[in-house]
Amino acid sequence: MNNLIEELRWRGLIQDIIPGTEEQLCKEPTAGYVGFDPTADSLHIGSLIPIIVLMHLQKFGHKPIALVGGATGMVGDPSGKSEERNLLSTEVLNYNVAAVKKQLEKFLDFNPGKENAAEMVNNYDWFKDITFLDFIRDVGKHISINYMMAKDSVRKRLEGENGMSFTEFTYQLVQGYDFYWLNKNKNCKFQFGGSDQWGNIVTGTELIRRKSGGEAFAFTCPLLTKADGGKFGKSEKGNVWLSPDKTSPYSFYQFWLNTADLDAERFIKIFTFLSKEEIDELVRQHTGNENQRILQKKLAEEVTCLVHSKKDYEFAVKASAILFSNDTAQTLKELNEEQLLQVMEGVPSIEIDRKVFNNNIDLISLLADTKIFSSKGEARKMLAGGGVFLNKEKVTDAETKVNANFLLNEKYLLVQKGKKNYYLLKSS
Repeated sequence: MNNLIEELRWRGLIQDIIPGTEEQLCKEPTAGYVGFDPTADSLHIGSLIPIIVLMHLQKFGHKPIALVGGATGMVGDPSGKSEERNLLSTEVLNYNVAAVKKQLEKFLDFNPGKENAAEMVNNYDWFKDITFLDFIRDVGKHISINYMMAKDSVRKRLEGENGMSFTEFTYQLVQGYDFYWLNKNKNCKFQFGGSDQWGNIVTGTELIRRKSGGEAFAFTCPLLTKADGGKFGKSEKGNVWLSPDKTSPYSFYQFWLNTADLDAERFIKIFTFLSKEEIDELVRQHTGNENQRILQKKLAEEVTCLVHSKKDYEFAVKASAILFSNDTAQTLKELNEEQLLQVMEGVPSIEIDRKVFNNNIDLISLLADTKIFSSKGEARKMLAGGGVFLNKEKVTDAETKVNANFLLNEKYLLVQKGKKNYYLLKSS
């Protein structure tokens, strides 16, 4: 059997590891799990690392178990947090759990006929019937307060001004019990997660050792940061989501395309399944030709195809060219309204009365009235210099009349001022 840990290590996906984990995974097919937090109805790209590790597990012959925290989502994990989270209602959590399950099915093979078929579990299923007295008697007595207080995630919060509630303090016991339950009922022998989860994870291995005398293994992946110190997974608009309803495939593609050179080589190892040889060759081609963005283009292609589809990737490439190339007028006209608005995400939008287009307004007046230009004189000067485009077509005649025939999808007009300034006029 190939060495999974070796594969993850060269990709930069191993930080902490319990001794014996590598040997166990080389010895026999093994079930392992990671938890997903259902605090939203979509996972975001921070969740891509555990998803990709689960995919590697299955590829290497091991059994991946994805745990969706229907119970732990009601509590809130204090790891890496400076204050307690708002707790969600049961209805919202159930909705989110169903949405997250559906997303995970896109990445893993759940076919029960497969020997190492992926499995999805919800920890609410085993916690819903456990009483508080059962829990403190059967779990709490095995882990000392001293052991729990020694965890970084607990100590930092206790030292902070907001302190920590009893609810959050018990989180590591709850997560530890997840590992114990899966070990006992699913023969799950290892857990992995982000490096901020190390304290919670080893509580699980300790609980297994003390309650059943069993062996348990674990590793963590580094928490990803960008070279400039910024938080990975955030765009100007917030989280980059896996759901196309929350982050369009075009914006998703653009996020990866805009990866800094210092991050691109690291990210292409982590977020793609390209071989070491393929990546080494891409790095060789990229070095010295950074302006061609060879690594970024391949990274954006691989991840967009993985999360969305090849068709979405191809549209994103075509859409990207629209604003940055000159010969794209025909492509722009072929877009439907949804695609057009994806491409124009971030372009300033100006509402305009439909009557304006019905009355054949002259272009110079339109440009001045919408404040795209500060005056008619400035508009004429830019137009004479070849710097005004309507729907990506250069306009040279100052007497041009603009009417409804110019509108894309019978509603929109794209005005370009100079090389980089765009405005989307929307008739209503």
